[in-house]
Amino acid sequence: MTKIRIGIVGYGNLGRGVELAVAANADQELVAVFSRRDPASVNIITQGVPVCRLDDVENWKGKIDVMILCGGSATDLPAQTPALASMFNVVDSFDTHANIPAHFASVDAAARPAGTVGIISVGWDPGMFSLNRLYAECILPHGKDYTFWGRGVSQGHSDAIRRVKGVKDARQYTVPVEAAMDAVRSGSNPELSTREKHLRECWVVAEDGADLAAIEREIKTMPNYFADYDTTVNFISQEELDRDHKGIPHGGFVIRTGKTGLNGETGHIIEYSLKLGSNPEFTSSVLAAYARAAFRLAQNGHSGAKTVFDIAPALLSPREGADLRAHLL
Repeated sequence: MTKIRIGIVGYGNLGRGVELAVAANADQELVAVFSRRDPASVNIITQGVPVCRLDDVENWKGKIDVMILCGGSATDLPAQTPALASMFNVVDSFDTHANIPAHFASVDAAARPAGTVGIISVGWDPGMFSLNRLYAECILPHGKDYTFWGRGVSQGHSDAIRRVKGVKDARQYTVPVEAAMDAVRSGSNPELSTREKHLRECWVVAEDGADLAAIEREIKTMPNYFADYDTTVNFISQEELDRDHKGIPHGGFVIRTGKTGLNGETGHIIEYSLKLGSNPEFTSSVLAAYARAAFRLAQNGHSGAKTVFDIAPALLSPREGADLRAHLL
């Protein structure tokens, strides 16, 4: 079996998850990890795989089939994904929903002339939830979509808090409003604002001497992340954070309510849910599956930016079409 050669850019929680996901796929192999840190300070699990400086990534052109990018959406991926798409097939988990169209355009502009494939916004939302919203809308064209996240740790939002001046460490929990979910499941089709659907709960370790009021103000007014939600900011010690918030669970629900029949007399509810013991490990597993699709698309002469909407399900599976038809269809 010819294995898909995988590179990882960034080795935090998501990067470690990708390393485990690649090891779990028999048709993939990890060939290098790239980091902005000193390679000597980065200890990975896979024996014999080098850790390299990100500045040296160009030396690996032609040696890596797909680069999986594990940086944050706030500042890393907007620059890294198009830069690396000019040299490699790439997959990222860019999750700032409002900025996906601009990110897509940027990656597409870099990937097309390079003849590479760049699959963006891969994960569970955006990603698996996006697909389920699309499927449900196609099946029930007369209806309403509702998406609820949590309760769980958002990696992207936690990363955004950690980049605030004076913040040493942080966790952010997205919490669905139970009354809102109950109203949706009743079939009453409520009109819900962003603020009415979720709460955002932040647990922050501040640096010594930091301006706590300024940190709280910057978090609560951060566009695309916290400004549109009821947000609480709790300051705690590093010991408390490590003791009480060390896990990274998450999950959520995609619900569509709709009507069929001549006069819309028949009601339906489609619900898809995830309960994730580890947000980064699950996201990493999705990234690894889409790395397979990126490789196959590139092998067939495709190029440019793609999203989960553009990828046929069979491209995600290592199994042959006949096997899928016999056992999963």
